[in-house]
Amino acid sequence: MNIKNIQSQLNNGEGIIVVSPENRRYLTDFPSSDGYLLITATESILLADSRYIEAAQNNAKDCSDIQLLSSLSSQLPALTDKLGIKTLFTEAEKLSVADFNRFSSLVSCECKAEKADEMICALRRIKNEYEKNKIVEAQRIAEAAFDRILGFIKEGVTEKQVALELDYYMLSHGAECVSFETIAVSGKNSSMPHGVPSDKKIEKGDFITMDFGAVVDGYHSDMTRTVAVGEVSSKQAEVYETVLSAQLASLDAVRSGVSCFDADEAARSIIRNAGYGEFFGHGTGHGVGIEIHEQPRLSLKSKQTLEVGDIVTVEPGIYLPSQFGVRIEDMAFVTENSCENLTNSPKQLIIL
Repeated sequence: MNIKNIQSQLNNGEGIIVVSPENRRYLTDFPSSDGYLLITATESILLADSRYIEAAQNNAKDCSDIQLLSSLSSQLPALTDKLGIKTLFTEAEKLSVADFNRFSSLVSCECKAEKADEMICALRRIKNEYEKNKIVEAQRIAEAAFDRILGFIKEGVTEKQVALELDYYMLSHGAECVSFETIAVSGKNSSMPHGVPSDKKIEKGDFITMDFGAVVDGYHSDMTRTVAVGEVSSKQAEVYETVLSAQLASLDAVRSGVSCFDADEAARSIIRNAGYGEFFGHGTGHGVGIEIHEQPRLSLKSKQTLEVGDIVTVEPGIYLPSQFGVRIEDMAFVTENSCENLTNSPKQLIIL
C-alpha cells in the first residue's frame, strides 16, 4: 500500500531508488542491511543480494519483481533504460554524496536528490492502525521492563547493571532489539541528558533516570522515568514536580492543528517560570516509528503543525550540572481534539 502511494505521485518517466534500510523496510515490510528498491509509476523492483534473496522472495510485500543483485553497475542502467526512466530521484538525508555520484555515473538518466525524502517522510509520519498497534506492543514490553527494574534497583547496583537488566528483560520478552542504547544514569550523572551507563554504584538519595525502548516488527517505543532511592531532598522533589507539571501541560496541548512550537512551549514555559529555563536545553519531543527519531519535532525551532496520526514523545527535563537531572517521557498519539497517551507506567515520584 505504501509503494502504491509513492507510485501515485510519480509521472511517466520518473523513478525513485531507495537505499536506506529504514525506508526499504517501511515500503516492503522486509528488513535487510543492504539492497535497492526501484519504484516507477507502474513497477516496484527490489534488488536483494544472495544473503537475502530467498527471504525477500518469501516475505517482501508489494514488489512487482524481486531480483538477485549481482552487479548494480550493469543492472541499474539496464533497468532505468527498460523502464523508460528519464529522472531518477534519490534519497537525500540518508544517501552519501559518494553513492549519489555513483548512481549518476551509472545511469543515462538525470539523478536528482529531491522529492523522494518528501514523499516517504510524509507517509512515514502519519501512523496507521497497524503501525500504532506495533508501537503500543513495543511499549508494553518496555513498561514490563520498567516494572521489573523497580524491584532490581537498590543501593550498590551499578548503572550498567540497571541498563543491562532492562535490555535483557526486553529482549527476552518479545523485543527484536532495543530502540537505542539504553540510558541509566544516577546521582550527579543524571544531569547529563544522554549520559552513558557507568560502573558508578547507586547510592541512597540518588535520582536514577532511565531512557529506553523496545522494537517490535521494526517499530520503536521510547519512554523515560526518573526514580529515587531511599530519600529525596526538598530541591529534588521540587524539580521532579516541576518536570511532571511541564510534561502534563505539554500532553494537554498535543492535538491536531497545534503547532509543534506551542506544544514545546507549553512545557518550557512552566520550567522557565519555575526558574529552571536554562537547564532545559533539548526539544520537548519527536516523532517515533520505524526509526527512533522521526518527524515531527516538538521544539522551539519547529515550524511544523501536529496532524492526526502523529506519534510523538513528550519528554521535558531539568538538568542541574554536577547535581542531578529529571526527565519524564511518554508517547502520545495525536487525535483531532486531544491525544491518546500510549504510555501506562506511573509518573508520580517513586522512592525505592
